[in-house]
Amino acid sequence: MKQFKKVAIVIVLFIAATGFVNAQSKVAHIDVTALLAEMPEMKAAQAELKKLQETYRADIESSMTELKNKYTQYSNEATAKTEEENQKRAQELQGFEKNIGEAQQAAQQELAKKQGELFEPISKKAIAAIEKVAAAQGYDYVVDATPGSGVIVAKGPDLLVEVKKELGF
Repeated sequence: MKQFKKVAIVIVLFIAATGFVNAQSKVAHIDVTALLAEMPEMKAAQAELKKLQETYRADIESSMTELKNKYTQYSNEATAKTEEENQKRAQELQGFEKNIGEAQQAAQQELAKKQGELFEPISKKAIAAIEKVAAAQGYDYVVDATPGSGVIVAKGPDLLVEVKKELGF
């Protein structure tokens, strides 16, 4: 009877240990930032954003130069103008400054919107490739190993090379 209890306990422990081992999930990691940075689509999107940013910057700089020129002109002519005309000119300059500030804010908002439009499909493509490689290799979890993302130790397999192959680069 004691023998039977020992065998039963050993069997129960063996089954529990086997179940515990089987319950462990497979985990891999990937530096998503590095993946996105190397994607050709991302490089093209960044070039497009840079071009748009340069266009906005040139427009705003042109407006700033125009404002500076008007300010200089109005300052030089101030003594020859009436107080009422000088006040109107000052209000005009303030309105012009306000318009430039609004244009800067609009440009920033437009750049952020364009960035979202360009980066979203690229991110979705990267995530789909990560999911496909993870499923093909039997991983239950893939952790983002981008520096500063909270992963302290990344000893598991890195899927970056396989995902890049999946994406064709």
